[in-house]
Amino acid sequence: AVMGVQVVVTLLAASLLQKMTPHFSFARWLLCNGSLYRYKHPSDEELCALAGKQRPKAKRDRRMNGVVEDKPLSVPRDIDLHLDTSPITAVDALVLRYFLEYQWFVDFAVYSSVVYVFTEGYYSLASPARETNLGVLWCLLSVLFSVKVFFMVMHHYFRSEEGGERSVCLTFAFFFLLLAMVALVIREDLLEFGLESGLAVVSTNLEPILKPRGWEWTLPLAKLGFKLGLVALCSFLGACLTFPGLRLAQTHLDALRMAADKPLTQVLLHVGFLAPVLVVVMWIKPISRDFLLHAPMGKDTVQIMSDCAYNTARLWSIVGLCLLRLLSTRRHLQAYLGLAERWVQQMRKEAGRIPALEIQQKITRIYCYVPVVTLQYLGPIVLTLHCTLLLKTLGHHSWGLYPEPPPVSPAVPPGPASEDGEDVQVVVQQITGILDCIFTPQLLRGLFSFLTWWVAACQVVTSLFGLYFHQYLATS
Repeated sequence: AVMGVQVVVTLLAASLLQKMTPHFSFARWLLCNGSLYRYKHPSDEELCALAGKQRPKAKRDRRMNGVVEDKPLSVPRDIDLHLDTSPITAVDALVLRYFLEYQWFVDFAVYSSVVYVFTEGYYSLASPARETNLGVLWCLLSVLFSVKVFFMVMHHYFRSEEGGERSVCLTFAFFFLLLAMVALVIREDLLEFGLESGLAVVSTNLEPILKPRGWEWTLPLAKLGFKLGLVALCSFLGACLTFPGLRLAQTHLDALRMAADKPLTQVLLHVGFLAPVLVVVMWIKPISRDFLLHAPMGKDTVQIMSDCAYNTARLWSIVGLCLLRLLSTRRHLQAYLGLAERWVQQMRKEAGRIPALEIQQKITRIYCYVPVVTLQYLGPIVLTLHCTLLLKTLGHHSWGLYPEPPPVSPAVPPGPASEDGEDVQVVVQQITGILDCIFTPQLLRGLFSFLTWWVAACQVVTSLFGLYFHQYLATS
């Protein structure tokens, strides 16, 4: 009671995250509960038996027989090779690279969501007056860790010896830099982020503070610097989301092939794949908000819902689409693991011989890359979900369970006192007041609206390009 309810819940969640992970982990259960199966690489004996030849003798036996040359084992490409399968277990997954990073990231995102749900219920029931919302802090950490995970995977691509992945990331980074600049100059009656109105409120709040000091000329520069920083962040996020989008397109096509006889599953896969498109459309004002608020009905217009109801419906829609994509995780991961079988089938259509080591390395490499593929699939979901949660709380939206509070701009704090023996508490209040004038609900609403929309837009661009690449370019 002395520390506060939120602090107690935060400490409890942090303790559970540390103590319970070795015993129960949602990330480990998602990947290692036995529903996913991997393809095992064939041994040298199996390949020799399929090729109709004896297994090569050991190096010691060949030296005793006078044979000193050590030729690598090779087999015909058209051998009748069928891969054995085995369920993925925790013992198998612990040795994989990036598995521990994947487990920690997903578990933290789960605990962060639980803490946020608790704080939302606490605020709706108790209505604490001057308590800091610690659920917002957890969501901010989840967003930062999502960006860190994306950077880690992109750094892995940049260290590649081939260099093709590096060129793709840089190309898309430049493309998204241009796209972000275009998005920021579009009028708000087309893309309703609210950034311009939020920056205008901040300028209005800071002008009485800066004008007596002659610093009002810094406001346009600060606004320009904010937009340039936002454009740079968007370019970085676009580069990080490039390969997750390309991978999503590949696993989507493979998952559809695996569910060819399940129409309902195909519908769910299509809806999950098009979820970012729906998120992008929700911020295009003429075909979303204006259509629902002024729906044409003959010669008249009918208002289907209010502004607050539309904001609430948009929040719930994004959360629902994120959960739908989360439910499709195993199908996408199994579709990725099926690349081993597809590669073997493609190899059997080719002529010539292939080293046995190359077959074993190719099949093993697909399995060892599973944690990275899982991060690429779940990372955008976690980032979109927690940006939406931050948009709701910091933007003063509502879940529809209680009325939406209007975003009221804070009062301008008084100027600093002239006495030398100024009270520390007064200084703290002045600094807090200035921060409240900067981080207004209008600005935060516009910022997280734009970030949520931008993450979805990057996924749309990269996944659609991935569809074109895997259907036309990769097969040519």
